[in-house]
Amino acid sequence: MVIIRWMIGILLVFGLTKQLNAQTIAPKYSNEFMNIGIGARALGMGGAQVSSVRDVTAAYWNPAGLIGIKHQHEFAMMHAEYFAGIAKFDYLGYSTSLDMDNQIGVSLIRFGVDDIPDTRFLYDANGALNYNNIQFFNAADYALMLTYAHDVSDAFKLGVNAKIIHRNVGKFAQAWGFGLDVGGIYLMERWRFGVMLRDVTSTFNAWFHNAELVRDIYAQTNNVIPVNSIELTLPRAILSATRDVDINDEISVQGVLDLEVTFDGRRNTAIRTGLASFEPRLGLEGSFRKMAFLRLGGSHIQRIKDFDGTFYTAWKPSFGVGVFLNNKFQIDYALSDIGGISQTPYSHVFSVKVSLKEYEKKFRINKGWDN
Repeated sequence: MVIIRWMIGILLVFGLTKQLNAQTIAPKYSNEFMNIGIGARALGMGGAQVSSVRDVTAAYWNPAGLIGIKHQHEFAMMHAEYFAGIAKFDYLGYSTSLDMDNQIGVSLIRFGVDDIPDTRFLYDANGALNYNNIQFFNAADYALMLTYAHDVSDAFKLGVNAKIIHRNVGKFAQAWGFGLDVGGIYLMERWRFGVMLRDVTSTFNAWFHNAELVRDIYAQTNNVIPVNSIELTLPRAILSATRDVDINDEISVQGVLDLEVTFDGRRNTAIRTGLASFEPRLGLEGSFRKMAFLRLGGSHIQRIKDFDGTFYTAWKPSFGVGVFLNNKFQIDYALSDIGGISQTPYSHVFSVKVSLKEYEKKFRINKGWDN
C-alpha cells in the first residue's frame, strides 16, 4: 500500500512537470547547486543515499531519514572546493527530536565564487589602463532548509523540507525562491526502500536585475539586457533501495542503488526517453565494528562525443573513508573524480559530524531501526 502511494505521488509530479513544460516557463537546469550533494559519506558513495541515510544530512537527501538518528542532538559541517579551488561549497546542519515520533532539522548551504574582478572601469576617461579601478564581487548561491520528519509506523517514515533559496551576483542581480521536498522510507527486515520528490511543487526563483550597471557594456557587445523574471525548478523523483549484509560480528556491508528520474525531456544519462531520463547511482560501504568505514561509488554515466567524432562512455567514480570516535565524533573524507566527465581535477571533500546524548535502546527500536 505504501509503495502504491509513492507511485501515485510520482505520477502527480510527472503530470505537473509536463504541464510546466507545455507552458515553456521553466529552464532545463535551475538551482543546480542544490544537486551537488552534501556530506563526505554520501559523496564517497556516489550520492546514493535516499534509502540509506539516517543522520542529520538526511535533511538534504531524504528528510524521512531524520527519524533514524540515534542521538538527541546532531551537528554536521562540510567544506569542499571545486575547479581547482575556484568554487567553494559549504554546509552546516543541525537536528533534534521534538518527541519519540517527530524530528526537526535546519540546514544551510552555500556555493560561491569569491573575488571576481569587475573590469568595467579598467580604462579611465583618458583611455589609459588603471588597475586601481578594478573592483571585486562575489557570486554565491544560498539555501536554508527547514525539515520535519514523522515516524508514521515502525515500517514507514515520512519527511518534508521547506527551502528558501537566495542567489546573488554582486550588485548586478539577485534572486529569492521557495520550494518543497517530500521524502519517505519503508523498512522491511534487512531492506530499506526510499523515495525523494525534489521540488515537488516546483521551486520559484524571482530574479531582480540592476540593468543600469551593465546596460552600456551589454549594448556594446550585442548582449540582451537582462530583465526581472520568474525561474522555475522542475520536480524530479529519486527511487532507492538499500540492503544490509553482516559478514560476521565485526564486519558488515551496505549496498545502495538510487535511480533519479527527471521529466523535462532527454538528458545525457544512462537511460533516456522522450518522456523521462533515468540516472542510476551505486554506493557501497563496508564497516568494521561500526567504527571504521570504507566507501566506493559510481554515478553520472554519460555518452560523450570526442573531437574525432567518435563517442565514449564516461562515469564519475568516488572513494571515501570515515571513522567514528567515542560514539560522538565522526570524520569523513571523500575523493570525487569529476574529471571523469570533464577536464577538471579530483575534488577533496571533508565533513565532520558531532552526536550528543544517545537515546536509550528502547527508544531506537520504537523508531524502527535495529542497528
